[in-house]
Amino acid sequence: MKPKAVIDTNVFVSGIFFAGPPSRILRAWMDEKIKIAVSEEIIEEYRRVIVALSDKLRQVDIDYIFELLLIEAEVVKSYSLKEAVCKDPDDDKFLACAVASKSGYIISGDRHLLEIGKYFNTVIVTPRYFIDNIF
Repeated sequence: MKPKAVIDTNVFVSGIFFAGPPSRILRAWMDEKIKIAVSEEIIEEYRRVIVALSDKLRQVDIDYIFELLLIEAEVVKSYSLKEAVCKDPDDDKFLACAVASKSGYIISGDRHLLEIGKYFNTVIVTPRYFIDNIF
């Protein structure tokens, strides 16, 4: 069975613009070796950050990326957790998406998420850990 993960914005955006583990994770997703789950809130955050960076960094076909997300990713309905879990409440959307999609992993470089370690049945790991140990 393919691993399913929620990808934090910093990892998703890094995978688009730079080489390294985040890029390898996105390539694995595009090659249908892993599944990713997103919510509408996550997609909007991806869009906002990518649009801002695409003006400063290399040109990227943003429309293709978002079309692929809508077609290939599991899009789950957004919902809020009953109470804040993360020190940065803005990161709770990744936890909520992971629970709603029954994802095994959240891939993140965000220390607030990584400090949690595990939330219900979702393990929170770095991109390097995911590449070296999961995928």
